[in-house]
Amino acid sequence: MGERKGTNKYYPPDFDPAKHGSLNGYHKTHALRERARKLSQGILIIRFEMPYNIWCDGCKNHIGMGVRYNAEKKKVGNYFTTPIYRFRMKCHLCVNYIEMQTDPAACDYVIVSGASRKEERWDMADNEQILTTEREEKEKLETDAMFKLDHGGKDKEKLNKALPSLAELQDYRAAWKDDFQLNSALRRKFRLEKKGIAEKKEKDDAVRARTNLNIPLLPEREEDKRLAALLSLQTPPDSYEDKQRSKREEIATRSWFSSTPGGTAGASGASASGALLHKLGLQAKAAAVAKALGAPRTPLVRRKSDLQEPSRAEQDTGSGSLVPCYSDSDSDGK
Repeated sequence: MGERKGTNKYYPPDFDPAKHGSLNGYHKTHALRERARKLSQGILIIRFEMPYNIWCDGCKNHIGMGVRYNAEKKKVGNYFTTPIYRFRMKCHLCVNYIEMQTDPAACDYVIVSGASRKEERWDMADNEQILTTEREEKEKLETDAMFKLDHGGKDKEKLNKALPSLAELQDYRAAWKDDFQLNSALRRKFRLEKKGIAEKKEKDDAVRARTNLNIPLLPEREEDKRLAALLSLQTPPDSYEDKQRSKREEIATRSWFSSTPGGTAGASGASASGALLHKLGLQAKAAAVAKALGAPRTPLVRRKSDLQEPSRAEQDTGSGSLVPCYSDSDSDGK
């Protein structure tokens, strides 16, 4: 509310315009309030913005362009009729004070103490920029006719040197004159690129889903295709169950009798007995499977008439002899 004391509409009963002059005089305050507390010393507190990047000499930290400070503004001289002002401010990162002042001759700011400038300047002539005319040169152009004539000749020479580059720039600009066609071509190109990206994404997603991967895939190259064609597919190693099954089959088909090196008859007899044992073993396994599946049990005793066709006499008398018959399930135990 203190900032509104000089602008309010209330005038106290003891206010005398001849004595006080204004409400600020009545309240014995300045219109700028706290900013004018050092006005008797010629110092006004203003909001100062850093004109370029600097390095603080106290904390060695970087202070960027555009950082604002409460600075003490004071007039320290004149450049012809232009006043030179000095600004004193405290670094926000340490207790160091930075002093800067204006330089009307170069249209710039100069650091007096407390900081160093981050050098980012360049020569306009080396950078092929348009040079500003100096003060002395301006005065000569206005007062010296011969210097003006010589200066005009130099300008024409510069123009003749720059004509080829200017013509090239104009031709380049004329190529971009039809904005509609250029925009259409650019949008067509973007559509094709977008379509290709979408197709590639679908293929990559299908490969990732098939191989159960969750990693980004690189684009396919001809070198990768040739390398993949040279590789041969290898069957994976057998599992533990496959190895056990093959081992059991090998044991089941192997002969129970060791072959004797003394003759062919012993070897043939051993092979025949091994084949018989293998056949019996297969019959026992088939009977066990049939029993587990609930197949009807084969009777142990059958009539001889069931095994062979009876004669006419036997058909008449109805007699028949009983013969023992062993089932497949009992063949391994009998």
